[in-house]
Amino acid sequence: MKINFLSKLFSYIPTLETKRLVFRALKRADLYDVHEYASNPKTSQYLLWEPHESLDYTREFIEIVISKYKSGEYNDWAIVHKEDDKMIGTCGFTKIDEENNVVEIGYVINPSYWGMGIATEAVEKIIEFAFDELQANRIEAKFIYGNDASLAVMQKVGMKFEGYQREAMLVKGRYKTIGISSILKREYHQRRNED
Repeated sequence: MKINFLSKLFSYIPTLETKRLVFRALKRADLYDVHEYASNPKTSQYLLWEPHESLDYTREFIEIVISKYKSGEYNDWAIVHKEDDKMIGTCGFTKIDEENNVVEIGYVINPSYWGMGIATEAVEKIIEFAFDELQANRIEAKFIYGNDASLAVMQKVGMKFEGYQREAMLVKGRYKTIGISSILKREYHQRRNED
């Protein structure tokens, strides 16, 4: 992975697709859909950010994302549910370690779409992209202790739970224990060959 390649790639974020989902750049037209889930306290309970307190706050967030897309600094896709053409969350890379070919993935899904396998479908697609297009060797994901649903998603896509880092992150004024899971390129290809 090279910096110029990644900047170029994410300044014109590619559209991806699965059976039920379309992955594309976040747009200003997504304002109400983003605000719907980002203002819901359930959404951010186990995330690093507080619920969006106003539509203006969400609008400002989207503007920041759009400007970061232009400079290739934002590596998240908006997830659109095909059936109702609704933007229901994001999925992408929270960290890219080019020197070691490691990427960290993250995801946020509107609570109205929880329990439908949407997060699993989204994460599987982003893992495929990271291994096939970015040539990553390792993909990891982190979660705050207690977020069993997120851990379940990681396990469904073939990630192995590696353990907890005790009180490793200060989140919203409190130290939180962080779990980490990962999948290696060879494990991913072995799993794909078995399917």
